[in-house]
Amino acid sequence: MVGLRERKKQRTRRALIEAALRLFDEKGFEDTTLAEIAAEAEVSTRTFFSYFAGKEDVLFFDAPARLERTLDLIASREPGESLADLLIRLIRSSFEWAAHDEDFDLAVAPRRIRLVMSEPALQARALHLLFDSQVRLAEALHKTYPDELDEVEAAAAIGALVGATKLAAMVSVTKGDSLEEMGAAMVRAVEIAIRGIGSLG
Repeated sequence: MVGLRERKKQRTRRALIEAALRLFDEKGFEDTTLAEIAAEAEVSTRTFFSYFAGKEDVLFFDAPARLERTLDLIASREPGESLADLLIRLIRSSFEWAAHDEDFDLAVAPRRIRLVMSEPALQARALHLLFDSQVRLAEALHKTYPDELDEVEAAAAIGALVGATKLAAMVSVTKGDSLEEMGAAMVRAVEIAIRGIGSLG
């Protein structure tokens, strides 16, 4: 059971995330200061730094936890589970995690994507995180399927899956699709990628 102190920390963290996203949307990323984010969340700037190292970290707040959950899921391969089945389970679980994340309202996902697409500094950070996570996921996938996949095949499978979902989400947001339409586009992209990945393993 989560204690009172931990619940208070979770509320403060969420308030900082929501305040930052709101201000980034209203004023722009570059023109929003850390002090403004802290004030909007009704905490001190010092408290801000107890949770985040900088503005960019607020926007990518869920990246470390998502990566760890994904690595854990890849390592949890069920007996006889094929590569395609594992990756489908991974995508479905990712949607469930996003929908039930206490720190993040899934409805603001399109806004976050638009911010990243419009700010060069955020694009650079996103690409760095994306590259690092794909390398780690490919290594984990190879370890989970050591007799079926070599390193190149594991890398290709992760690259296809991640590339398909990320680009589908970006295209959907650019078109002005609803959250439901964006989710459907990502699922469709996964199905297309999975058909190609099915030739592996």
